[in-house]
Amino acid sequence: MPLDVYNVVGAPAAIRRDRSRWPARLDVIQALSGLLLALFVWCHMVLESSILLGKDAMYRVARFMEGRYLLGADYPFLVTCAAGVILAIFVVHAALAMRKFPASYREYRAFRTHMANFRHPDSALWWLQVWTGFALFFLGSVHMIGVMTRPGDIGPYESADRIVSDWMWPVYALLLVTVHLHAGVGIYRLAVKWGLRLWHDPETNLRRLKLARTIIIAFFILLGSASLGVYVAIGIGHRDHKGEPYRPPWEHSATTTQQGRAETAIAPAPTTGVAP
Repeated sequence: MPLDVYNVVGAPAAIRRDRSRWPARLDVIQALSGLLLALFVWCHMVLESSILLGKDAMYRVARFMEGRYLLGADYPFLVTCAAGVILAIFVVHAALAMRKFPASYREYRAFRTHMANFRHPDSALWWLQVWTGFALFFLGSVHMIGVMTRPGDIGPYESADRIVSDWMWPVYALLLVTVHLHAGVGIYRLAVKWGLRLWHDPETNLRRLKLARTIIIAFFILLGSASLGVYVAIGIGHRDHKGEPYRPPWEHSATTTQQGRAETAIAPAPTTGVAP
């Protein structure tokens, strides 16, 4: 009888054919959901940073996400649907990741001892993933639920009012740092775990992956900080007009033109005098 059908004490579990494959499948689902969420976070940050190009640019992005330029009208429920899908993926990813969290104080102490003795940077990064993931479960949920329940309140003034007048800036500041640390480190750990080879030399490959991780994290945190600073400045200036939505110049002129036409249409016709 071949060796791999025996339950040999001390032998690797991988040689047992009756071993369940579900842990490996769940790892793949966790990796794919994490990759999808990281790509979404980066795309979302690029769209949010449109405020750096001006209020009109951010207004166009917000209306595009509501379908105005594709469907001819604004449908905020599209934002709610998109946020709901992302929230569902987020919950699945978090549930799968929690399988590897220390489940008891004894496991926590064992890992801390291992990390202190081993002193490997990637072990410390895994611990960073644990804490940032735990924080994101609250910070990310607050943000996404807010987007789902108020999808029409996205715009230069609306978003700035939420950040400043509704005192959400501390949440967004913490979310900014936490989410980009988690995403950047997560993508790096995926690349290492699944053997991404961009250079032939393993040491060069690992060194440049670490450099790319640092650059990506720093770039998005700086980009997000600049965008958040602009929103705060707009919100402070708009504090006395909280709740008033932003209207771009071309909508002002269109409204003025329509009002002028309406006034002309309802104006009484001039009376013509009768010659004596």
